[in-house]
Amino acid sequence: MWKNRNVWIILTGEFIAGLGLWLGIIGNLEFMQEKIPSDFLKSLLMATGLVAGIVVGPYAGKITDQKSKKTVMLWSGLLRTISVIFMLIAIATGSVWWMLVFFVTIQISAAFYFPALQATIPLIVKDKDLLQLNGVHMNVSTLSRIVGTAVGGILLVLLPLSMLYIGSLVAYLGLLILTWFLNFEENNDTPSTRKATAGNNSFKNVLPVIKGLPIVFMTLLMTLVPLLFLGGFNLLVINISELQDSSAIKGWIYAAEGISFMIGAFFIKKITDYISPYKILFGSSLLVGFSQILLYFADIFVVTIAAFLVFGFSVGCFFPTASTIFQTKVPKDFHGRFFSFRNMLDRVGFQIVLLMTGFLLDFIGLQLMCLIYGLLSIVTTFIFYVKNKQMRTANQEN
Repeated sequence: MWKNRNVWIILTGEFIAGLGLWLGIIGNLEFMQEKIPSDFLKSLLMATGLVAGIVVGPYAGKITDQKSKKTVMLWSGLLRTISVIFMLIAIATGSVWWMLVFFVTIQISAAFYFPALQATIPLIVKDKDLLQLNGVHMNVSTLSRIVGTAVGGILLVLLPLSMLYIGSLVAYLGLLILTWFLNFEENNDTPSTRKATAGNNSFKNVLPVIKGLPIVFMTLLMTLVPLLFLGGFNLLVINISELQDSSAIKGWIYAAEGISFMIGAFFIKKITDYISPYKILFGSSLLVGFSQILLYFADIFVVTIAAFLVFGFSVGCFFPTASTIFQTKVPKDFHGRFFSFRNMLDRVGFQIVLLMTGFLLDFIGLQLMCLIYGLLSIVTTFIFYVKNKQMRTANQEN
């Protein structure tokens, strides 16, 4: 696997793009803190971009299955690069409306890019290497987040806000150039193959596939549990910073969660031969709920860092396992539509959690909200566990 040039291009591109992404996120948080006082209004602004991604999701899935995945990644990467220009205009004019345009365009780009990327990974390595590559890919993404947030925090103190987005723009251009050098065989590369699959390329055809694969269906449902934490992650960081009256806590939180995620993604490769994917998913979900309950004590620095260490480790185990299940169990002909559907499901979940988090932060406060979220995560995990046992028992009887 490590002699494969495509693997190194994907991983290097992920690191560079991650730097650009997190420079932009740090800039987004700073801009919104200056311009928008309400947490609910912040969440509403971010959710608008997610809606745009959901709207184009079905079309993105069809295009990914029907066209060259490399081409899809190139065009979506170009749109992502252009979107940064809108944010630079927002800073120059002080207009939240230009930030809205930025959110919409970058989310549309993501709606095309990430299904194409997820569908590409199984084409460049063998199935036996997928779990390892998924873990390394997520670790590279996490490392870029740690470096990106640290560099972003430093640049925010030393330079104007616009320089963060200049750095983001350069990073996205670098990813675009690297993507051009990808070289792999695709099932839909020939005109005859495209013509043959075009009639069966309806987005709705992926739904029977999901229903016919119980492990895929259950894993899709399980991904909703971490979303309850991730959907409002940035709003939580802002509120913890305000609660503890510390700007430095933001960097500590991102670093703790990121390092712990990397440990979890490394650890999961060691235990998959001894523990079933289901047990990993359910155990990780319970840890997510526990980490949320810990944030009831978010006014205490040590407990806050401990909560994000637990959360990082749990999702570091969860997401590589889930991605490998999807990539190996779903037929490759449906990968574009499936990963687009998964993206849409994630975006709907993000949108709901984001709006709910913004509302609850204004209405009941951070600590009580985290306690409610934690209990909800644990109860939901228990319900999924019971349903899973019933499904497996029914399948064995049949």
